[in-house]
Amino acid sequence: MFKKILNIIPRPLLIRLSIIGQPILAFFLKGNKYTDPIDGKSYRKFLPYGYEVVRKNVLSPGTLSLERHRLFWLYLKNETGFFTENIKVLHFAPEQAFYRKFRKMKNLDYTTTDLNSPIADVKADICNLPFNDNQFDFIICNHVLEHIPDDTKAMQEIFRVLAPGGTAILQVPYKAKLKETFEDNTITDPKERAKIFGQYDHVRVYGMDYFTKLESIGFKVEAVDYTKSFSSEEVEKYRLPVGELIPVCKKLVH
Repeated sequence: MFKKILNIIPRPLLIRLSIIGQPILAFFLKGNKYTDPIDGKSYRKFLPYGYEVVRKNVLSPGTLSLERHRLFWLYLKNETGFFTENIKVLHFAPEQAFYRKFRKMKNLDYTTTDLNSPIADVKADICNLPFNDNQFDFIICNHVLEHIPDDTKAMQEIFRVLAPGGTAILQVPYKAKLKETFEDNTITDPKERAKIFGQYDHVRVYGMDYFTKLESIGFKVEAVDYTKSFSSEEVEKYRLPVGELIPVCKKLVH
């Protein structure tokens, strides 16, 4: 059922519908087996999720976070000054798991952007951003680049608007066993894209060369395996993605 919903309903409408349905799901799934670190609430189970391959017990009913969102949150909280320092933040395609919480944080000068999202502040093309050079201290761009035909230009724009000394977290879905990224611009049929790229609106499958491509743009990149910071019990309790690398990208000061 979830797979059909994800593939049939356009994402902007899904966002609007999920805002309505989320409190109901959270109420009926309350329990104490799994905990979402984003809101600190516990549930008897999480929901399934996936456009092609449906993963069981991964979508938190409280925040609608997935494994990667919870891992990202824990990294931000434990390893950065995101929650304490006064910083200027740009957030691409803002996830509902974070949007309302980040918006309320008084230490953040927080701007969201996307071409289609109904909750974005600035409607903009990631390949042609309406922002000044070196404008933001922290940039969040998670699971966006795999949708962008010219991802090189998008990466260059992110680098341009990031301030020297700033950090960008640029998560993408990737295959650890794939050495080189695969893309084929002739594949335009949504069903074929879903079969080959994993989702109907993806245009490539990233391989491990993703991290070196970011370096070629100018970033200093650290691929952080943050699940290693937690016990196996905590990984299961929070339902984290074991072994997933977080691309932490810095713009050096020259």
